[in-house]
Amino acid sequence: MTDTDEQELSFWGWGYSHKTPDEEERRELAEMVETYLGFPERPMLETPTIEDAEMPEPSVEPPFEFCTTSRIERAHHTYGKGYRDLVRGFHGDFSPAPDAVARPETEDELGELLRWASNENVAVVPFGGGTSVVGGVECEGDGYAGVVSLDVRGLDEVLEVDPVSRSARIQAGATGPRLQEQLKEHDLQLRHYPQSYEFSTLGGWLATHAGGHFATVYTHIDDFVESVRMVTPTGVVETRRLPSSGAGPDPNALLLGSEGAFGVFTEAWMRVQPRPESRAKATVAFDDFEAGVEASRRIAQARLYPANCRLLDRKEALLNQIGSNNLLVLGFESVDTGTDADRTVEDDLGRAVEIAEEEGGDVRERSVSGDDDNGDEERDDTTEGDWRQSFFDAPYMFNGLVSIGVLVDTFETAVTWDGFYDLHDAVQTQVTETMNDVCGDGFLSCRFTHVYEDGPAPYYTFLAPAEVGDELEQWRAVKSTASDVLEEHGATITHHHAVGRTHKPWYREETPEEFRDALRATKNVLDPAGVMNPGVLLEADGDTNLDSDTDDDGKP
Repeated sequence: MTDTDEQELSFWGWGYSHKTPDEEERRELAEMVETYLGFPERPMLETPTIEDAEMPEPSVEPPFEFCTTSRIERAHHTYGKGYRDLVRGFHGDFSPAPDAVARPETEDELGELLRWASNENVAVVPFGGGTSVVGGVECEGDGYAGVVSLDVRGLDEVLEVDPVSRSARIQAGATGPRLQEQLKEHDLQLRHYPQSYEFSTLGGWLATHAGGHFATVYTHIDDFVESVRMVTPTGVVETRRLPSSGAGPDPNALLLGSEGAFGVFTEAWMRVQPRPESRAKATVAFDDFEAGVEASRRIAQARLYPANCRLLDRKEALLNQIGSNNLLVLGFESVDTGTDADRTVEDDLGRAVEIAEEEGGDVRERSVSGDDDNGDEERDDTTEGDWRQSFFDAPYMFNGLVSIGVLVDTFETAVTWDGFYDLHDAVQTQVTETMNDVCGDGFLSCRFTHVYEDGPAPYYTFLAPAEVGDELEQWRAVKSTASDVLEEHGATITHHHAVGRTHKPWYREETPEEFRDALRATKNVLDPAGVMNPGVLLEADGDTNLDSDTDDDGKP
């Protein structure tokens, strides 16, 4: 990301400033939530300027030319993009701002920084693209001399391509568009499209088990990894590049998802793919959400492996302005191998549609096409095209909702098919009750982002009228209820949003204590001074939760 791009980013909210809803759009948004959701009249809050940002003076200044204590840089690197982050940024609270921002352009510079930080007891927080929604890039620095935000977006090159093995060595600071731009020169793609694709980095994806657009098979970035390279305070850790191995516990698996607690990724060999040469897609409507769930399960278990298998309940379809039915959006894609006997995407779509119709589905749209130069970023006039556009635009709507006093957030999970209905009923009942209790009203929608043979990954969005000044307390109550329900029903606290600091109390419940002890031992080897992103995943000396009013378990 260039300096110009950085200047054009919102200092408090998601993405580019010019894409945040303007005054007229905010009024339309307020009218929508008042009319369609029945919320009371929403306030039109005054949008902030960088001059409104309140932050402490730096307490340390790293002795490196690639570091800065600039006020605007510190503001941009204070928060991720979760609801708590947007609210605090909107109201000008930048009290957790890092003391400095480091932008190394070589591994040697990075190593120098980590050694200095270890010797000076300065916490180092890998920033990625700053799109964390779980408190993954924020550190208040208790017990440390200071905090440095580590931004490696200067390391953003595709260093090597192996077309025979279909893999590429890519630096971890490359954003989605940056790495795709370079791979396109070789007629290859990584084909990993998280919602944060435009701003997030390969290293951030590796550090958080990021989920992409594939609904089956290649559901996480992990599925594309051959090997990784990480710089830690004690040196470089690099795994061997292999298609697969049965040699003991997988070293890649130990590092992937470590969220900057061990070190920072600098590059990885990734499996890349040619552009799909054929696509087939359909949209199926269901009167009953349960019928859509059964269709999704059967399609997953039929091993058809659709690239897209998104089930949206009525409220989710309404929220994204693509209809008023429960909708199943299906998509298949393939590369032509030149073999006539190959099963075509049209065949696979036909079988998936047949299953959906057997469950009572009504096909609204259906098409088969060849390659398009714009790939997954194409915009079309179908429901799938509308959904894709809404998917990438949604975070900007969150900016607007925060500015009119609407509590808005998401939580996602994965659970077995036999446990889904009980979980879903409990989520609907308990989360809605909590929103009604603390906010007076509430809206809750659900979609499936990914489907597996043994269970779905449901993703929930909740909105409620917020009381300006009490937003964080209201959010805390709703988020805790949702997380407790997931825990009680044996679902994961996160399928692809990572643990960070927000989910850490429930992560402790989900994982064996012995396993966390093993992770602590790994951290002690790679980061003996404990300076790498303290507070994520594991308890650390001086560790505190992001919220001051927590219960005995540390849950907000």
